[in-house]
Amino acid sequence: MIAISADPITVVHSTQQSLQLTYPLLSDADTEVIGAYNVVDPSDTEIARPATYLIDSEGRVAWKYLDTRSGDRIDPDLILTQLRKFEQ
Repeated sequence: MIAISADPITVVHSTQQSLQLTYPLLSDADTEVIGAYNVVDPSDTEIARPATYLIDSEGRVAWKYLDTRSGDRIDPDLILTQLRKFEQ
């Protein structure tokens, strides 16, 4: 698992430390990746709207969830349901 944020690297490092995240939290301050995945928040082009991608063993996007607003977050149970499909 990785997370990508539009925040500057200093904010990303601070967030990672304060939340004690054990997975990589990357900075995309220039919004290049955010733009490439078309997850720019239409109401504020400097931030991303919440997006979750599950990548299969072949490197393909097997499932994705895009929210419409930057303040919303996906229910973790929905992600777990999708992950269980990989076990089948």
